Amino acid sequence: MNAQQKRSARRGFSLIEVAVATAIVGFALTALMVAAASNTRVNDAGRKITQAIFLAQEIREWTLALPFSDQDPADQGKPPGPDGSDPQLFVDDLDDLMSVTFSPPRDGQGLPVNELPGWSQTIGLSWRDPADLTTEVAAGGSDVIYVTVTVAFNGETILTTSWLRTRRADE
Repeated sequence: MNAQQKRSARRGFSLIEVAVATAIVGFALTALMVAAASNTRVNDAGRKITQAIFLAQEIREWTLALPFSDQDPADQGKPPGPDGSDPQLFVDDLDDLMSVTFSPPRDGQGLPVNELPGWSQTIGLSWRDPADLTTEVAAGGSDVIYVTVTVAFNGETILTTSWLRTRRADE
């Protein structure tokens, strides 16, 4: 091997090779940062959905435990709906939850969950014809109530879900 070939073999990388390698590393780092940001958004959305499902289940538990209609003789004969202030603070029967929003949200016993700021639960009730559950009837006109709960975080709806609640034989 002559002297010129030895110098050529020891020369190192050319400017073009360094530029290409830098571009490849830059693209890889950019892709990793985009993936990390996407992962953060997905994790946040998953956390919100999980929390919303929990809060909706708490309302479902509460609606199943409440009497179907008011047990207080002084309140019987009144039209269905909240009996007090807005938001409804005292709930003693299912129709007290009609068109009510709770923020902070409520647990399965109707107690405020103050550790969840920014979360709210909006509850809607509609009475349904037992022979055709798609047909809405006048408030209080049936033994079947369609309960809808919308759970929101900072005003953004995260989950809306519904279920049927019927009058039990012991009510």
